[in-house]
Amino acid sequence: MRYIVSLSIILVIFSGCAQKVRMKALEPAEVDRAANTKLIAVTSFKNDRVGLSSKIESILAKQKLDNKNFFTLMSRSDLNKIIAEQKVQNSGLMDTSTAVQVGRLMGAQALISGDVGDVSMQDTNYYETRIKCADSKCKNTYTYNVLCTKRVVGLSAQLRMVDITKGDIIYADTLSKNIEWAHCQDDSRAMPSREMGAQQLALNIAKRFAYKLTPHYRHFEVTLLEDPDLDYNDRQKSLLKNSLVYIEQGRNDKAEKLLIELINSTGKQSYVPFYNLGVIKEAQGKYVEAQNFYGVADNLMVEPVDEINAAVKRIKSAIIKRKKSQEQMAR
Repeated sequence: MRYIVSLSIILVIFSGCAQKVRMKALEPAEVDRAANTKLIAVTSFKNDRVGLSSKIESILAKQKLDNKNFFTLMSRSDLNKIIAEQKVQNSGLMDTSTAVQVGRLMGAQALISGDVGDVSMQDTNYYETRIKCADSKCKNTYTYNVLCTKRVVGLSAQLRMVDITKGDIIYADTLSKNIEWAHCQDDSRAMPSREMGAQQLALNIAKRFAYKLTPHYRHFEVTLLEDPDLDYNDRQKSLLKNSLVYIEQGRNDKAEKLLIELINSTGKQSYVPFYNLGVIKEAQGKYVEAQNFYGVADNLMVEPVDEINAAVKRIKSAIIKRKKSQEQMAR
């Protein structure tokens, strides 16, 4: 499912009785130093029968933030030419000094190399019980067993990213993924093959690797407060109710006016409108304003309110993470 959040429009969904707002927050790359190396080259990996290096190269080339490419990928053909001229084997590029030598000849800031493990596959048989009608009106039934197979396919790869300028390792780790299917004899669908599983796992590993290197958006939902925390009169109840309707309809401007009127009419003693205003501002990316509204709600709160406690901690973390992400993007 794809989530899209605009700064001017908040999409609201319902989960049970709680009205929620979909949010997105900018998260920094897990590997901070990767942000210093925007000009990179991806070598052909050792034992790469699943095209992992090409998948990583393709995904990194498509990484965008604010409609701008985060990385610049250097030509694979130029890289292969230099490797051939230097008489370097792909396995040799796992050595830091060799990777630095090749990267400098390329003019790259970082070089990514890898060693792909063998694809594993394990089939386990088991039985499942079925119930079938014994007559046309299904007054009587009987049970029988069918043979089923659980298939687990696994793949791992050693990946390294070397800083060409500093001559050291930015990232080195083994990423592993498994995928599982179940198939029974009475199932008309075919069991996916080892090769199909391997291709999917290679794509999953490539996405995970790119995710570690790049700032990205995290999508989540935040619950609005719908019940008064004070003894509201009819007008105040109407203000709260209609503000929630306007949020649902994407009319944040109108919802804000109603919530501000509610704040004033309750003598600024109700935390509900302050909190809901904070949610609107957070969804708009106005974190400082959101933090101020959440702070007031927190001060007015006597007994703990889970939504407010979570908001106070979340917005503080969001401000720090966005600043770090912007620093990474600006390098």
